Amino acid sequence: MDIKLRFVNQSRDGNKSEVVMYQKNQLTSMASLAMAWKVIRFCGRDCYHPFVFPAGFEVGVADEYGNFSPRMAAENGQMLRLESTASGGRRLRRAGLASASNELDVLNDLGQGAVNICVFRDGRMVGMKTAVTPGQKAVFQYQPVLWIGVASQVAQGVAISSAVMSNANTELSLLGIASADIVMSGGGPGEGSTPYEFNLENIVQI
Repeated sequence: MDIKLRFVNQSRDGNKSEVVMYQKNQLTSMASLAMAWKVIRFCGRDCYHPFVFPAGFEVGVADEYGNFSPRMAAENGQMLRLESTASGGRRLRRAGLASASNELDVLNDLGQGAVNICVFRDGRMVGMKTAVTPGQKAVFQYQPVLWIGVASQVAQGVAISSAVMSNANTELSLLGIASADIVMSGGGPGEGSTPYEFNLENIVQI
């Protein structure tokens, strides 16, 4: 079930903040890049920015030359296989169940060539495993959790640095939620400035 969200700015710094949201691959054994899934800019005080957090994913494959395969819809519990076509192309196809019901597995079944496996939510990249070699499997495990914070010079769809992750470190669990507001407060100029806070309000449960 897709989750309807609204970012609401109730901070004291007007529309000067850039807010980044991202997810983390929970499998510590599978090193993958966390991408800036959504970046919100120029949202003034008491203004809001609606968006959707989909239940499912899309998976695409990129190579070292900047080429992307068509994306395929996928869900947790599925395995996808990347294979060669008779015409010399590449395609993803469903290949049964993943190793666990809360994982998304993607197997590189090409004869040669390492690829980058990219995972998208709502059309925006949320994660990527680089240099997946033939016979290797990329495994993604994303909980219904968003990480959020204030950052600067972060581009949507680009990998975020450890420094940004250490600052943008508020964890918002979306488990069991149908819709909610993500309310930002704090901030502001001068000595009266307080740390930014992000809280879920007006929650509607599933």
